[in-house]
Amino acid sequence: MEKDIRIKLAKKIKELRKRKGLTQERLSELSGIDYKHIQLLESNKAPAAKLDTIEKLAKAFEITPSKLLKF
Repeated sequence: MEKDIRIKLAKKIKELRKRKGLTQERLSELSGIDYKHIQLLESNKAPAAKLDTIEKLAKAFEITPSKLLKF
């Protein structure tokens, strides 16, 4: 089940990024997260995301963390 959540979050991040017309590099700039880490977060082998990372991504997407985690 843990892996399923990571995959769902990976898809959500990628979907939101593309919907906003952002590259991984631009999302990196907006969130303060290294773009290599964003690549990992969007992959099928996504690591567990820390709460701080979720918060930074949500802020960059201009949504709440709970909306980012709503699958």
